[in-house]
Amino acid sequence: MISRALPRRPAVHLTALGFGAAQGGNLYRGTSDDEFAAAVDAAWAAGIRYFDTAPHYGLGLSERRLGAALRSRPRDEYVVSTKVGRLLVPSPETAHQRDADGFDVPADHRRVWDFSRDGVLRSLEASLERTGLDRVDVVYLHDPDEHWEQAVTEAVPALVRLRDEGVIGAIGAGMNQSAMLARFVEETDVDVMMCAGRYTLLEQGALADLLPAAQACGVGVVIAGVYNSGLLARDRPPADAVYNYEQAPPELIERARQIADVCEAYGVTLPQAALAYVRQHPAVVSTVVGLRDVAQVTETLRRSEADVPNELWPALRAAGLLGTSTLS
Repeated sequence: MISRALPRRPAVHLTALGFGAAQGGNLYRGTSDDEFAAAVDAAWAAGIRYFDTAPHYGLGLSERRLGAALRSRPRDEYVVSTKVGRLLVPSPETAHQRDADGFDVPADHRRVWDFSRDGVLRSLEASLERTGLDRVDVVYLHDPDEHWEQAVTEAVPALVRLRDEGVIGAIGAGMNQSAMLARFVEETDVDVMMCAGRYTLLEQGALADLLPAAQACGVGVVIAGVYNSGLLARDRPPADAVYNYEQAPPELIERARQIADVCEAYGVTLPQAALAYVRQHPAVVSTVVGLRDVAQVTETLRRSEADVPNELWPALRAAGLLGTSTLS
């Protein structure tokens, strides 16, 4: 599988398709250790070498499972990214409950926001312990939406120092918005941004801020949430489709169905077009898709290999279904 070096950190190479490990933390429903390990095996066999996780995903379960699945593989042959900003603190008083943040795990820990220098170091140390890996290649600030000041004055300098010391390979931020990611690009010394849901076939907000800023500053962009939490994940969006982790509004479902109609006229499915659209942009270095089991890996690979005609994009624009872009 094709890999691409980060513009400013050429030692860090991300495969064009990345393995999102949130499902390994039992996102929405339970997944067994064996199912997840088999998914990693299938992804590896297909050439995927970029794997993304976070403490937030299943209160550490995703990191533990991903580390176990990768531990026997040559360490220099793959890239792992994790995130900092949420410390996991033991919570025995809620251990009998289920996690309230969408992961089917016991609520035996609670998440505590912390973008301080000490919080970053503690979070990274805990991630290394959970994964059992000797290093993390890419570290993202995770959803610092309400924590800009501490993130830029403490967290980023702490990560820069770790990067300069060779402890980690590259640094950035991962968010569900593009405007603040653009600020990080323009105002701090970062290497790669993870943008979830704001540059998709359904919405292209990042075209106005993050993507041009990244191109100008030589920063890579990883696109996550390419299906907008599920709305673009099926050939024909159902009435109960999810958008931004909630029930999708009827008008968005209708818009997605109209996009699907045009895609079908050009011989491709909605998910195939969703994957193809985002990887056209020159600032995009990888697309991370959440994967739970072998079937999802197989289907994602099939979608990503589809031959999507270039004529589809102007047809969508002519129908008023795709924003203006400099891309063909």
